[in-house]
Amino acid sequence: MTTLMLKNIGTLVSGLIENPVLDGDALLVEEGIIKRIGKGKDLEEAGADCVIDCAGTTVTPGLIDSHCHVILGDFTSRQNQIGFLESEVHGGVTTIISAGEVHLKGRPKDPAGTKALAILAAKAFNNFRPGGGKVIGGGLILEKGLTKQDFEEMAREGVRTVGEIGLGSVKQPEDAAPMVQWAKEVGMTVMMHTGGTSIPGSSVVTADMVMKTNPDIVSHLNGGPTAIPLDEVKKLVYETSFALEIVHCGNPLVAVEAAKMIVEANALDRVIIGNDAPSGTGVIPLGVLRVMNLLAGLTPIAPEQAICMATGNTARVHKLNRGVIAEGKEADLVIMDAPMGSVGEDALAAIAAGDNPGVAMVIVDGEIVVSKSRNTPPAKRKPSIL
Repeated sequence: MTTLMLKNIGTLVSGLIENPVLDGDALLVEEGIIKRIGKGKDLEEAGADCVIDCAGTTVTPGLIDSHCHVILGDFTSRQNQIGFLESEVHGGVTTIISAGEVHLKGRPKDPAGTKALAILAAKAFNNFRPGGGKVIGGGLILEKGLTKQDFEEMAREGVRTVGEIGLGSVKQPEDAAPMVQWAKEVGMTVMMHTGGTSIPGSSVVTADMVMKTNPDIVSHLNGGPTAIPLDEVKKLVYETSFALEIVHCGNPLVAVEAAKMIVEANALDRVIIGNDAPSGTGVIPLGVLRVMNLLAGLTPIAPEQAICMATGNTARVHKLNRGVIAEGKEADLVIMDAPMGSVGEDALAAIAAGDNPGVAMVIVDGEIVVSKSRNTPPAKRKPSIL
């Protein structure tokens, strides 16, 4: 049995929005699963094959990018870039969720082709971990002609999500709503494009269209990249129970105003954070961190709450056994601290000040996959392996 212990943790962020900071300074991992959480003096008695001294840094669940347009492998044709998924791992992201493989050159748009692509991408990424990160591939793009039996087959073959509705030929609520129901019946999580057009062939999607379609997730509430008007944002915040996604490649003003509404509506548990890259905006390895900074720096949202939005909230919506530091959860973890030169004394204070934290170590299933981030500034304090 392989065991890992993290001790001398300064702050332990749970990923649970209702209780974001845990009372503990150590945790024990066995065979990639969190086994115990508590005080170092108590857990040391259990022994461990490997011990990491966190040196007073902050430990959080691995971040989850709720919105990424992967293709196959670690390559994006949209920006002709290799290694963009591995770069996200160096930004503390341990899970990346496809919102649809829409950028695939020659993407099939018939029912058989779109189904085959979703199954292929889901299976391929199930076998491939870029930089050690986990990718939930196969975000089904809805095309006219798909049947209930197609959804049943895709679910059996491992397709977990419907990519953002509006990217394929199914755009109107009357066409999408039946498919959304079929998807939910087989356990898929459904995303829906919201706002102005993002690529040729996509469409403008209003709040009323989203409400009539009834997805699980309002993709990029703050625009992807163009946002709906604030009165429509208000309608989605106050009149629905959908998950509300805020992304980096969107409208920052609307992100801030939407966050203020969300705080007022006591709906923090509905917010998830994504990148929405690669896109015309580019490839942004630290996009999830930057959205956390935006929310914690310019809205009433606390930095530990922003971390929970990028971890536990997303894991709950997508039915993943990770994103939370709790017994029985997958041990996907990030060790971070204030970056050198920051006014913040620790990672949370740095995030509140608008600084990207220094990612000192990334752990996936109890295995170290990044020992020092190549993308964030260096952390003030550094963990060590004993």
